[in-house]
Amino acid sequence: MASSTSIHCSVSLPSLPKLTNFKTNNFFSFNPTNPNSILSSSLSTVRSSASSSFSSTAFEDTAMSIDNLRRFFNINIGKWNGSFYQFDAGGKLLQRVSTKLSVSSYGEGELMSLIQSLYIKQPSSNTSISGDDDDTEWAEYKIKETNMFTVDKYQQIGFFPSEKAFALRYQTAGMLETVLRQGVLGEDDTGEESPRNLKLPSRRPSIVCENCLYSLQRDMRARAFHILEPKGTVDMLIIFLEERSEGSPPPLLDTSRESENRITPFLGKWKGHSVTKRSGVYGSTIAEADTVVLHEMNDNGQLIQDVTCTSDGANVTTNVHWTGTISDNLVTFDGGYQMILLPGGMYMGCPYDVAKSVAQSKSFHLEFCWLETPDKRQRLVRTYDVEGLAVSSTYFVETKL
Repeated sequence: MASSTSIHCSVSLPSLPKLTNFKTNNFFSFNPTNPNSILSSSLSTVRSSASSSFSSTAFEDTAMSIDNLRRFFNINIGKWNGSFYQFDAGGKLLQRVSTKLSVSSYGEGELMSLIQSLYIKQPSSNTSISGDDDDTEWAEYKIKETNMFTVDKYQQIGFFPSEKAFALRYQTAGMLETVLRQGVLGEDDTGEESPRNLKLPSRRPSIVCENCLYSLQRDMRARAFHILEPKGTVDMLIIFLEERSEGSPPPLLDTSRESENRITPFLGKWKGHSVTKRSGVYGSTIAEADTVVLHEMNDNGQLIQDVTCTSDGANVTTNVHWTGTISDNLVTFDGGYQMILLPGGMYMGCPYDVAKSVAQSKSFHLEFCWLETPDKRQRLVRTYDVEGLAVSSTYFVETKL
């Protein structure tokens, strides 16, 4: 990696507070109202017998957890060349920065750990020669190691090994803030004033959800980050578009059609299949279903969304009908759910106000959709309970009819 100067700083994601601390921290500014959370029935990943020794099922589940962790590491290991895109809550592009990610692992079994170093391309100095890659400066960040404990307890992984899709949950936007300050402001600038048109993540505790979808055509992936304010509204959205390679130019989102309506590629009928898994390294399957999604515009310029799900085995069909109002790159549906349309055939979905959902003792969903080709798309939906804990993830692959 060409670099005249490397700036090293260790960045760690702090531990999640216990649920009893959420009120003290003003997390989302609400009090949990559902002590009998669905967590008690949906997050058990390794079952043990009543006796002091583990049952054979427990041993099998533990082995499956280790195998899943190894597979998760394998799909991440390598050198990733990419671009970092920052959007505001309305889908407006604020900035793009070139990135490189180096990922390796060490250890065996439950002691396996994943090591990640993120490199952010720095603005060219006045003394550098334009176009001279040897003078390019990259700031290096050591991301906190991922292991069996952190990925299961803190990040609450939702993992689909065959589809190479995963979701991770964080409690802070601190690492992203550090990256943005280093990449844009410079290492010595710690003042409160932000650069024009750049909004940094909140310094206070907030939910950060990473949804990752891998390309169906090449060794490339898109990692989407929902970053929520402590009060439960969207602070910003971030996309890392990365290809596993060293020397090739980073993949770029197609922003050449910014004058066109971003909703157009999604219109039509989509048919596919969904798989829902519990959160955790074991991540057993909860349900599978066949899905049909229709997006169309009505005479009033509103987006109509009809979703039909037919569960496997039980043959139970569920229909959901939503009407959404479009304003620029934002679609707001009845009930407060919104789709934030991004370039490159992507959108990210979330409630307009998570705190309102929680106050009503309702779960909430964070969604990432990637329409990589005109007739094929993937979606990953992360479901949280009223206490802000991820309980399941659902992966969709759909074809346009």
